[in-house]
Amino acid sequence: EGSVPAPAADAQPALAAPAVTPAAEAQPAAELQPAASAAVASQAAPEASAEPKTAPLSITEVILFCVVVVGVIALGIWKSRDPEETEEEKKTKGASDYFLAGRGLTWWLVGFSLIAANISTEQFVGMSGKAANWVGMAIAGYEWLAAITLVVVAFCFLPKLLKGGVYTIPEFLEYRYNTLARSLMAIATLLILVGVPTAGVIYAGAKVISVFFTGYTAMGIDFGNITVGCIIIAFCATVYVFVGGLKACAWTDLFWGAALIVGGGVVAYFALMALSGADPNHLVQSAAANSGATVASLGNPSDSLWHGVTRFFELNSGDAASGVNTVGGKLHMIRPADDAEIPWTALCLGLWIPNFFYWGLNQYIMQRTLASKSLAEGQMGIVFAAFLKLIIPFVVVVPGILAYNLYRNDLKEQAEVKYAAEDPAKVQGRPVIYKLTDSFLVENVEEGCAHALHNAEVMKVGGEVMAELKQACADLKADAANDQTTLAERAPFVEKIASLNSKIIKPAVDNSDNYYLTDTLVGFDYDSAFGTLIRKLLPGTGWTWFVLAALFGAVVSSLASMLNSASTIFTMDIYNKLRRNAKPTELVTVGKIGLLVCAVIALCIAPFLDSPAFGGIFNFIQEFQGFLSPGALCVFLFGFFVPKCPRIFGWLGIVINALLYGALKIWQPEMAFLNRMAVCFITVVIIGFIFTAVNVARGGQSIVLPDRGVVALQSSSRAKIFGWFVIAATVALYIIFW
Repeated sequence: EGSVPAPAADAQPALAAPAVTPAAEAQPAAELQPAASAAVASQAAPEASAEPKTAPLSITEVILFCVVVVGVIALGIWKSRDPEETEEEKKTKGASDYFLAGRGLTWWLVGFSLIAANISTEQFVGMSGKAANWVGMAIAGYEWLAAITLVVVAFCFLPKLLKGGVYTIPEFLEYRYNTLARSLMAIATLLILVGVPTAGVIYAGAKVISVFFTGYTAMGIDFGNITVGCIIIAFCATVYVFVGGLKACAWTDLFWGAALIVGGGVVAYFALMALSGADPNHLVQSAAANSGATVASLGNPSDSLWHGVTRFFELNSGDAASGVNTVGGKLHMIRPADDAEIPWTALCLGLWIPNFFYWGLNQYIMQRTLASKSLAEGQMGIVFAAFLKLIIPFVVVVPGILAYNLYRNDLKEQAEVKYAAEDPAKVQGRPVIYKLTDSFLVENVEEGCAHALHNAEVMKVGGEVMAELKQACADLKADAANDQTTLAERAPFVEKIASLNSKIIKPAVDNSDNYYLTDTLVGFDYDSAFGTLIRKLLPGTGWTWFVLAALFGAVVSSLASMLNSASTIFTMDIYNKLRRNAKPTELVTVGKIGLLVCAVIALCIAPFLDSPAFGGIFNFIQEFQGFLSPGALCVFLFGFFVPKCPRIFGWLGIVINALLYGALKIWQPEMAFLNRMAVCFITVVIIGFIFTAVNVARGGQSIVLPDRGVVALQSSSRAKIFGWFVIAATVALYIIFW
C-alpha cells in the first residue's frame, strides 16, 4: 500500500482505458471514474491482499482487554456501594438509589455519563457508516446541533423536570396533564426504547465484533457471526446493570467516555496515515466526482500526517450533490433540498425534533440529569457534555469518510455476504424478485440490469415499460463502457432503472406471499466501515486492545443505561401505578426482573437488524422514533411553557402524531423522514394552540406546578457563560464546513 507507484501509473488513473493519452493526467477523477467492475477495481486496491490467518488479538492484548473491561466494571459496581450505609438506609433509599443513583451525581459525572451513554457503537457503526456513504460530513449535524440543544435543555427543560422531582420523563405528564398521558407515554417509550435503540445498540456492538473477528473461530464459536456478538454484548450489559444500577453506570461512564474519544482519535490518526501512504491509483476511485482530484494531484505516497490530511480534503471536496456515493463532495453540512437523508430544509426544523426529544425527553439520557445533586450541577454537566459533542464528529464521522477512501472494496465484499444465493427451501418455487438500490446498480451494472429485466418479465409489465427499462439499461451499460464519462453523468441512468424497478415490483411487495423478495441489494455495507478500519489498521500497533475495550465498554455502558431506563419506566410508571403501596425493595426487585425481560426481547430483535432493508442502523433508530418524538416534544413544550393548555392535550398530541407519522410513512415513503417529522410537529403544534385557545375562551385556569423540593433549584452562572461559548463554537464549525 505504501510503495511508490511506477511512473507509468502516475501518468494515468487506475480506471482509465489502456489507450488513454498522457493528457489524461490532468483530468479530474470524476471524468475517469466509472463504476468499474470489481476485477478492475481490485487491481488497484490496497486491501486486496489475503487476510492473516492468525488470531486478531495476541494473548497479551486479550489479557489487557479483559483486565481493563472487568476492572472498570468492577470499579463501577464497587463505587455504587456505600460501605457506611446500613441495611435500613438501603431499604429506605431503595428505588431512588438504584434508579437515580441516590440523586447525588456531580457535574463531571453527569457530563461524561451523558456522552458515554450517547456515543456508543450506534455512532461508531451507524454514523460512520452514513459518513462513508454520500452523506459525508452532514451527518455530524446530529452532533453539532445537539450541542446547542443541550444548552437549551440545561436552562429550559431541566429546571421544570427537577422542580417536579420526577423519576421518569413520563411521570412529568401526570404531574402536568393526567394519568392517561403518563401511561400512554410510558408504554410508547418502553416499546420504542426496547425495540429500537436497545436492540440497535446490541446489533451495532455485535457488528464491530463480527467484522473484526471475521473468519475467526475459538472453542467452536464463530466470533464473526452477528448473533454470537449480540449474545455476548447483551449478557455483559445485563449482568452489569442488574448488579449495580445507575450509579455503577455513571462511574464507569467516566472512564468509557474519555476512552471512546481517545480511541476514536487513534483510529482517525492511523487512517490519515494510511491515506498518506496509499497508492493514488486506488484512492482516485473514491474521489468525489466534482473534486478535481487526479492521480498526479494526489501525489506520491508518504509517511506525513499532513499529506494524509490534504489528500482527505482533496478527495472529498467539491459541491454537495444528491445521488449515488461520490457524485458530490462530502465535506458540507448543507446538502441539497432533494437529498434523501439530510436536506438543508431539515436544518430549519426536522433535525431539531429528534435532537430535542433525544436530549431533553429521552429517559435513558435524562435519567443522568434527573440524578443530579442540584440544578446547578446538572446544568454544568449538560453544558460540559455539549462541549464534548463538538469533538465527536472528528473521531466518528471523519473515520467513516476515510474508510470509503481506503477500503471501498472491503465494504463491497461485506455487502456481497448479505446477498448470497437464494435458499431454495425459502423460495419454495415462488418467482424471485430482486430489490435493487442505486449503489448496487453502480457497482454491478451487468448484474443489476439483468435483475431489473428479470423482475419486469416476472411481473409481466407492458410493452412500453419494458422498452423504457431496456433502453435505460442500454444507456447505463454504454455509459459504464465509456471511461471518459463522469459519475455525475451516470447517476440519472442509475436512478432511472432504480425508480422503474421500484414501480415494477410494487405489486410483488404488496403481495409477498406469492413471490420471494430478496433482501435489498446494496453496493456497499457501510455499517462495517468503522469495524473495517479497526481490523485493517490497528493490529500490530499496540492499540487494538484499547480501542476494542473502549468500544466494548461503551456499548455495554449504553446498553446498561437503556436497560436501566426501561426497567425504571416499567417499574415506576406501570407497576407502581398498579401497586401503589409497593415497598422500595419490592420496586427494585421488580425493576431487575423487568430488566431481564427487556434484555431478552431486545436480544431477539437485534440480529435481524443486519438486513439491508433497514437502510443502516442509524436510520433505523432515528426514523422509527419519529412515531413518538414529534408529538411527545409538542406535548412537553406546551406542558412546560403554556400553563393554559388543557390536560386532554397530554395524550391526544401523542396519538395524533403516531397516526399522522404512520400515514405519511405509508403514503409518502419518498419523503425524507426528517421532513416527515417536521410536518407532524407543525400539525400537532397547531392543534395544541387550537385546544389552548378554546380552553382560554371557556375560562380555563392556568395550571401551576408545585415545587416538590427534591433538589436545590438555583441556576449556575458558570454554565450560562460556558453555554454561550459552546453555541458560538457550533456556529463557527457550521461556517467552516458550510
